[in-house]
Amino acid sequence: MAALRSVRTRRRAVQAVMAGCVLALLPSAWMHAVAADRLRTTADAPSAEVAVVFGAGLWRGRPTPYLADRLDAAAELYRTGKVKVVLVTGDNGRHDYDEPDAMRTYLTAHGVPDGQIVSDYAGFDTWDSCVRAKEIFGVDRAVLVTQGFHIRRAVALCQAAGLESYGVGVADVHDATWYYGETREVFAAGKAALDAAFKPAPRFLGPKEEGVSRALDALTH
Repeated sequence: MAALRSVRTRRRAVQAVMAGCVLALLPSAWMHAVAADRLRTTADAPSAEVAVVFGAGLWRGRPTPYLADRLDAAAELYRTGKVKVVLVTGDNGRHDYDEPDAMRTYLTAHGVPDGQIVSDYAGFDTWDSCVRAKEIFGVDRAVLVTQGFHIRRAVALCQAAGLESYGVGVADVHDATWYYGETREVFAAGKAALDAAFKPAPRFLGPKEEGVSRALDALTH
């Protein structure tokens, strides 16, 4: 009898572990399903008025190599006429750390006119960036630019925020940062699913800004 109870206990433990694994993987499955037909390269990205580039950290005030790769892809989209405006969204939560301005400086040095770059200084995470692009900057359709390990989450969250999105995932060498990013996405998927379901307000929303519309209007005058 004791042996039978032991078998049942082990079986229930295995079932509990399996159920936990399934639940843990559901957010990732959701992201892959949403983004499945929306991933592109710089060569076959659809035309859109706006590209959204997500921040990826600074090193001594300049974009990290990962962020530089994102910005290079956005500059290519601009040069080939796929997009007209680049919205750079990142962290400027303190005076000595300004991702958007560093991103702007990099883009202008790589051929994107300053007037066609718009800065979002309160893109503290992916959800905040998506919501602010839609609600504050009035973007309805965009090409998102980020690393390959992050692009599905970005597309899924922007879609949930009401922003029609296509994603360009930038490829990088599989170094320690890449493996960290891939691992982080497993855990970030859970938060992303909660954000999409409950749609929390961004850390900072603020008033509407006309930077994107002004940049587009300037092209017609």
